[in-house]
Amino acid sequence: MLGGWASAQRLRSPTLPSNTPALYRGLEKALDEKRAHHGLVNLRRPVPGAADFSSNDALSLASTGQIRKAFFEELSRYPDFSLGSTGSRLLDGNNTYVEDIEQEVADFHRAETGLITNSGYEANGAIFTAIPQPGDVILYDELIHASVHDGMKHTKASSKLPFLHNDVDSFASTLRSVRDAHPRIRAGESTIFVAVETVYSMDGDVCPLAEMVATAKQIFPFTQTVQFIVDEAHSTGVIGRRGSGLVCLLGLEKEIAIRVHTFGKALGSHGAIVLANDTIRNTLINFARGVIYTTAPSFPMLAAIRAGYGLLNSGETQQAQDKIQKLIKHFFATMANSMTFARAEFLGMCSIPVMENWETKPFLSHIVPIWTKEKYNYYLMFHIQLAGYCAWAIDSPVVPEGTGRVRFVFHANNTLAEVDGLAQTILEFFSEMIELKSSKSTPRAAQKVYRYLSERNLGDGPTVNIQYSKPELVYAETGAVAAAM
Repeated sequence: MLGGWASAQRLRSPTLPSNTPALYRGLEKALDEKRAHHGLVNLRRPVPGAADFSSNDALSLASTGQIRKAFFEELSRYPDFSLGSTGSRLLDGNNTYVEDIEQEVADFHRAETGLITNSGYEANGAIFTAIPQPGDVILYDELIHASVHDGMKHTKASSKLPFLHNDVDSFASTLRSVRDAHPRIRAGESTIFVAVETVYSMDGDVCPLAEMVATAKQIFPFTQTVQFIVDEAHSTGVIGRRGSGLVCLLGLEKEIAIRVHTFGKALGSHGAIVLANDTIRNTLINFARGVIYTTAPSFPMLAAIRAGYGLLNSGETQQAQDKIQKLIKHFFATMANSMTFARAEFLGMCSIPVMENWETKPFLSHIVPIWTKEKYNYYLMFHIQLAGYCAWAIDSPVVPEGTGRVRFVFHANNTLAEVDGLAQTILEFFSEMIELKSSKSTPRAAQKVYRYLSERNLGDGPTVNIQYSKPELVYAETGAVAAAM
């Protein structure tokens, strides 16, 4: 993985033949801007043999083969199925099978109806391009997913305003300002859409949804002016009774206009569904270009979705949900009782925001990022991967500048021994960093990286010196390995 990344950072445009077409010269120059900062992304594979603390396979349905077994059983019931859907939903791609599954999934989540899309990204794009109308306003959490931003670029809404992440006071203040500035909003003639996620993928924190709904009702007490659009991608299968999600757990099904549940994470398959009422569904079918002009889901994709919900409905995955909670609590208890972690946190080397008040929370998110001092996230990533644990450093532009972290995801198939080993490896790293704080030495993981690069003559920039102590040069050689997250 490291060798492939280092080789990819070499500048290419200066070495292109003179007769290279302008198209490729221009593209290589654009790529060289990333290479110059060691930031070119190359596709990577999972670390061989490493314990998985990275993938979104939270229930371990994919890695254990549980979803595959249920999928094959579903396929066996339809031996003459057609592999492809043969057209869009508006032409030849619609059938009883997809409509039955849409209603089954809607019933599971206690929604009126649903519309399956090829991905969660496509679902959000469809919603925000087709549903808000002229005069409407969209309020969105500042850390909302990229797919929502792309959808909002093509929205008909008159205004789009962010509020501070998971901050109910900021949400209330923004809501009041919209009310005061828009006569049609005050008169109940236009709508405020609120876009949030139940669990944020890079932060792991949970939306204060109940408080936000209550706040909206206080500010608009006699109307339904405020309508919520809730992305449940990272709560599907993991939160709520049988994995039905945060909205169902809170009993807010009647309060939420639109929900998006995805199938490519904890359910181990592919696709997504927009849950809403018939008016929303019909609007998407008639106005969402991503629905109109794309091929309908194939039979195998739909069969995998039904297989996943069969497992949820049967209660087979409840034990997996419970185990995830047990593993996270064990990890948090280990870190909370560690003087090394307390010292590293005090010195500003790291923090685990989702660990705050963990003992009193009704449930814990399976996504646990460790925020680090600048550039330490890459050192920590190398350290744990060399020890046999797979997780990746996250940095800008995936997360805001200055909020680098290593993102850990806990799975039902992880063992207590693996969690213990991961915790001890993390604590070992911070113990070393505390010792090195005044010694100007280079972390052992970075030294191994330097040695690897030197032996293979990989990478541009300054000659690698494994004893060099300047963190800027450490970062220059290692800093963008995980930028693809």
